[in-house]
Amino acid sequence: MIEVAQSPFIQFDNVQVQYGKIVFGLRDVSLCVEKGEFAFFVGKTGAGKSTLLKLLTREVRDYTGSVKLAGRELNTYKDRHIAGLRRTMGIVPQDFALLPRKRVWDNLAYAMRAVGHSKKEVRKRVPEILELVKVGHRADAFPHELSGGEQQRVAIGRALINNPPLLLADEPTGNLDPEISWEIMELLLDLNKLGTTVLVASHDMMVIHRMGKRIITIDQGTVLNDSAIGGELFAGQA
Repeated sequence: MIEVAQSPFIQFDNVQVQYGKIVFGLRDVSLCVEKGEFAFFVGKTGAGKSTLLKLLTREVRDYTGSVKLAGRELNTYKDRHIAGLRRTMGIVPQDFALLPRKRVWDNLAYAMRAVGHSKKEVRKRVPEILELVKVGHRADAFPHELSGGEQQRVAIGRALINNPPLLLADEPTGNLDPEISWEIMELLLDLNKLGTTVLVASHDMMVIHRMGKRIITIDQGTVLNDSAIGGELFAGQA
């Protein structure tokens, strides 16, 4: 029997994002990410790494070329279906974006109820997530009572409410000290070991190299280097 090759989980083909006549977010980017991979997008501020993530979430919609997720071209999604698309992803923004007047438990519960989960599902799932991201002991705390690392753990936990096959994290360690940054990366690594595909935009090179995962270096909107084990950085990389 002849086996038919499956399409990559994520596929960018000749993707170009242009802001105005002379400003480019991405230039002719082609790359693939297989299901279950862990990959970093690295580069200087404005290089285009966050744009790659925003193409997947449809925050950036105006592009040429092809962007496919699980075999489907993303520009075929109508506006009314984008919220549903995002529910299939775990999205961790640059800021923690926690609800300041709700306790940790309620931040997760609110997110679950907002996408249609029942009270019974919330009562079962929230404790599981809090234990998974190791903040179960802080369930009754308000965000301002948490450390930066704890807030990031809660933000990651909120991204996991639908057991997403894909987790996107934009600078998840940007405001954390090195020790806490490594703890957050270890958490993402644990999630990846459970089968979640993880894509991280980051400039935290010390932690990134320690992880030993695929590094895709972006410079001025183009892929400068792509290595499954790290590889060389371009000159001047911060």
